[in-house]
Amino acid sequence: MIESIYKLKIFAGLESNIIDNIIDGCSTKVFHEDEMILLEWEESNWEWYILKEGHVAISIRWQHVAELSTGDIFGEIALLNEEERTATVTAIGEVEVIVLKIDNILEMISSGNTLINKTVMERIEENLERV
Repeated sequence: MIESIYKLKIFAGLESNIIDNIIDGCSTKVFHEDEMILLEWEESNWEWYILKEGHVAISIRWQHVAELSTGDIFGEIALLNEEERTATVTAIGEVEVIVLKIDNILEMISSGNTLINKTVMERIEENLERV
């Protein structure tokens, strides 16, 4: 396991064995400069992403609203609310993400750690403020 995984914000407060169990069930993907990772209004693909390395641009209605970097999460709103994607996410340079599916997320939430739930809620609130 790459040591930096344990330092990701989404895993703050979780024991390393719980993180190992979650990550073991996840895959990773690499995206290249200007590649669209998510497209606003697309149907959810039941995936949520943690930026393992790199930066992404977030745009809503084709207007740039934010940039995310290593340790940030995206794609959670469509997954948790079973709705269409609320933003377009584009790679800035080469990006590697950890792909979480619904089962991985349920495992994190049921771990009993309130920091996970707080992080998810904060991201949802941030996104709703932007819309």
